[in-house]
Amino acid sequence: MNTNPATQPRPVVLLVDDEAEILVALTDLLEDTFTVLSTTSPTEALDILAARNDVDVIVSDQRMPEMGGDVMLARARAHSDAQAILLTGYADIGAVAAALNQGRISFYSHKPWDPDALRAMIVQAADYHRLERELRTERMLLHGLLDNLRSGLGFKDAQGRFIRINRQAADFYGRDIAGCLGHTEEELCDADLLPLIRAAHERLHAEGRDEETVELPAHIRGGVQGRWREITRVVLGALGDGSACSVVINRDITRQQEMAARLRQAEKMQALGTLAGGIAHDFNNLLTAVLGSLELVRDMGPETGPMARLLDNASAAAQRGASLTRRLLNFSRPRDLSLEPVDVNALLHGMNDLLAQTVVSRQGKSGGAPCAIVVDTAASDGMLPPVCTDAGQLELAVLNLCINAVDAMPEGGLIKVSTALKRVKEIVAGTNLVPGEYVMVSVTDQGVGMSPETLARVFEPFFTTKDVGRGTGLGLSMIYGFIRHVGGEVQVRSRPGEGTRVDLCLPVQGGGNATDAPVAAVAATPAEGAGQRALHVMVVDDEPGVRAVTAGFLRARGHEVHEYASGTAAVQAMEQGLGLIDLVIMDVMMPGMGGMETAHHLQALRPGLRVLYLTGYANAGALPAGSADVMHKPFTRADLAAHIDRIMHRAPQEA
Repeated sequence: MNTNPATQPRPVVLLVDDEAEILVALTDLLEDTFTVLSTTSPTEALDILAARNDVDVIVSDQRMPEMGGDVMLARARAHSDAQAILLTGYADIGAVAAALNQGRISFYSHKPWDPDALRAMIVQAADYHRLERELRTERMLLHGLLDNLRSGLGFKDAQGRFIRINRQAADFYGRDIAGCLGHTEEELCDADLLPLIRAAHERLHAEGRDEETVELPAHIRGGVQGRWREITRVVLGALGDGSACSVVINRDITRQQEMAARLRQAEKMQALGTLAGGIAHDFNNLLTAVLGSLELVRDMGPETGPMARLLDNASAAAQRGASLTRRLLNFSRPRDLSLEPVDVNALLHGMNDLLAQTVVSRQGKSGGAPCAIVVDTAASDGMLPPVCTDAGQLELAVLNLCINAVDAMPEGGLIKVSTALKRVKEIVAGTNLVPGEYVMVSVTDQGVGMSPETLARVFEPFFTTKDVGRGTGLGLSMIYGFIRHVGGEVQVRSRPGEGTRVDLCLPVQGGGNATDAPVAAVAATPAEGAGQRALHVMVVDDEPGVRAVTAGFLRARGHEVHEYASGTAAVQAMEQGLGLIDLVIMDVMMPGMGGMETAHHLQALRPGLRVLYLTGYANAGALPAGSADVMHKPFTRADLAAHIDRIMHRAPQEA
């Protein structure tokens, strides 16, 4: 509200009188203080008022031949809220009284008038009109704020009773606006919130302001409330009677809380990925040494008997460790996905036999009651556009969910795999979903379901409700990581005793934006080709155990091996005239000179030299372009033989 007279515009006065001399006299009286408009015609005066909304005061003669002043002022109310003053003779006192009683005028003055009194009357009327207009503006702004604010807003008197409240705040208490006015928060709120509100009021009285974040109990969460509320209370100041009023602002921050939780989860996943990446290389080196040594020892011992069983048991345990490491890495870091357009319905129908066999196999191990699995895409056949995803990873995700479903149904039941087209119109709070179309793959079981506490942790790595040996707790975590990496979302709904439904939402994308991905693992062959000649192989690895195992595998096949503990040592040997070398088998990540740098120097000395890279863990940027000549640790003798056979059978220019 602008209360500085120096910056306010001059009040506008409209003079109406059929005698021009009166208008001149009144103009001379007022023009130094007011902006003056004048007319001798009441009809023209009404036209002026219809065209302008800035007139503050109308001063009109009562007796005019065209129209009486009281009549003209009554009609003026349709166009203007200006204050009205009637100039009249004593003979018109009856019309003046009627006009006053009906609210058509605020003041009147007799003719001839007293200049100072009339001027003071017009100044007072103009001030009154300005104040009235500003109050209306303030009221309009307040009501506009109350009606359109997305947060709940309520004003309270000194006794804590609501004197103004908007719909959003009233909804929080489950009342309408009228039902909240005159009542305190304690009278309106749910009983479970009383301790929180009373504690907040104590802090408000002590400090003049209080702000807290409240998680609402489940039974009072409404469709318009959300789960989390930020409630701010502030003492504003004194009312007209000297008592203090206050305001309470009640804001739904559920989305912000969920976003913060997602950020914490992402940070946790990133930290886990960093930790896993840091240990994976060394761990895979150890597993390579263990598995390779066990395989070499196994060849030296009897094929049957207690020692053979112990060696097989140790190898199986080491293989489980290798599998666990791979699964952890796939979950914890963005992997190179082979993205391509995929017909989801066709993919699922192609899995029918695999899913059926998996269910039978899983039931046989658990001894549970019979389960049945149905792939039902009838509702979406012919309606689903292709999605750009990794078909193999999607198959693994669905298979993993079906295995979980079997384990969740010890009493047996039906597992349903279905699809649908999901259209998202706006960002969904707490999810990765943005506006667009998604193909939704749903796996629904009739199992035991999950409690809210378990449901909240399903994506945490290593969290599992299964018995020891039946699950690592990485299945849903890996699915979560894969779906999020392709821009989708995983949603899980479950209640104890009511089964579980998992929805995989995959974004519909155009074309195949396929990224480079690792070539599928080479099928292991039992032995190299019978006629393959002995090779001269350079083995470069900074880990003695891995180097020894690799060399052992090669020598067992009759190859001649040259071992080096670093890239620098291998390059120096080549520079000093090392003889024929057919193949280099080399670790990617080594201290000092890494695998790719070493290969660059070696191939500069021996153009066309074939190289097989070994890696326990490396980011995509640390691997050579394309990954056909990369073998992941740990590996078996058969894996190594298959890779060597493939590399050596390529033409030299392809190597």
